[in-house]
Amino acid sequence: MGKIDMETLSTQVPVVADVDVLVVGGGPSGIAAALAAARNGSDTLLVEQNGYLGGMATAGMVMPIMTSFDREGEEQIIKGLFDEFVTELEKQGGGIHPSKVHEPSPYASYAPFAHDHVTPFDPEIFKVVAFRMMNREGVKMKLHSSFIQPLMDGERVRGAVIFNKSGFEAIHADVTVDCTGDADVSRKSGCRVVKGRESDGLMQPVSLFFRVYGVDEARVDAYIKSHPYPEHERGWAAQVKKAKEAGELPANKQRMFLVKTLTPGTWACNASRLHNIDSTDAEDLTRAQQTLREQVLELVRFFNKYIPGFETVKLLDTADMIGVRESYRIVGEYVLTLDDINNGTVFDDAIGLGSFWIDIHGLHGDDDVFAKPGKKWYQIPYRSLVPLKVDGLLTAGRALSATHEAAASARVMSPCFVTGQAAGTAAAMAVKEKTVPRRVSGAQLQETLVSQNVRIESPPA
Repeated sequence: MGKIDMETLSTQVPVVADVDVLVVGGGPSGIAAALAAARNGSDTLLVEQNGYLGGMATAGMVMPIMTSFDREGEEQIIKGLFDEFVTELEKQGGGIHPSKVHEPSPYASYAPFAHDHVTPFDPEIFKVVAFRMMNREGVKMKLHSSFIQPLMDGERVRGAVIFNKSGFEAIHADVTVDCTGDADVSRKSGCRVVKGRESDGLMQPVSLFFRVYGVDEARVDAYIKSHPYPEHERGWAAQVKKAKEAGELPANKQRMFLVKTLTPGTWACNASRLHNIDSTDAEDLTRAQQTLREQVLELVRFFNKYIPGFETVKLLDTADMIGVRESYRIVGEYVLTLDDINNGTVFDDAIGLGSFWIDIHGLHGDDDVFAKPGKKWYQIPYRSLVPLKVDGLLTAGRALSATHEAAASARVMSPCFVTGQAAGTAAAMAVKEKTVPRRVSGAQLQETLVSQNVRIESPPA
């Protein structure tokens, strides 16, 4: 099915909803976008392919949420809907507020740097909290529904065609927010996009998160205390090296990210790795699912032999969704760069802040890059959410307009909440003003976001 224009829609696909704002994708950016659009007065519909919300946080089982504090761990820079969400998680016993988590922590694999104030959470409670917040704000939802094609009126997006058990359905919307992660709506709308690293298209490897149970946490703690950093390198690097030398490690990694969860004795594992996977290619995803699940079984055996405290662990479960770090990004009115992050570029249309390190998982093998940003935090401009050429559309989450290096910081879940909240707020403003998102005033958007507890100030010199 190609692009769907208005005339085709009226004769072939039933219109099931006509809303102000359509959000496609219910991960962290989509959750924030839908809540923000509704809170700012728009009739909002959220479409999600799974039977629950959360995206990488739930279907991907990616945990914990990376830091929402500045580079030095001194003050919380990401607030707004993110802080509301994690506060509600904590109230329901499904999370620990980041202000209470200090590095090195078992909730962040005892990392001695870059992981101060992460947010541990329970993915099952996350799903429930997301539903409750949607219902509280009056967001309509279409779950078990896959995006097929944008509904186009010339070069303006007017909604989307989706597919579910009811068949093909059309949703008309004044503004659509692409929170698919892979820029699905944006690239099918004709937006200019880039895939992977600009020079050669290479993308970071994918992973499959999984959980094990039976961890002897006292033994793990004792080992860490008796082998303080740098003797115990971040991520059990010494054990990884031994296993590699013995040919007993299936994943080409330098370190293992093994994190304590809210359930005693159960830990989440970011340990698998597979290169040359395009998350927009069904054959690649099929191969990745099979290969990574084989890796998981081998990794559990590696844990049993090499990781202190993991000698008797067993596999509890695996994520439904492959963990994708990189695919397509839009080319927007502004492309956020590594220099912007390191130099603290001040934007007159800044819509939020980020601070996570430049985290590029090796494009060829275990040649990882993990670099400290030059400033305590950096600003994200609204123009990085606005695609070139196509109107009626905003793009939030890891598909924002950024270079390969800059996206390696902005792709994690806390800044995804930031860009999602900004996109949803701007979409609602565009509807109210009867205009397109690119004409929304950056100054007025900032004013609205600040009034809703979003921090946007420039980094200190």
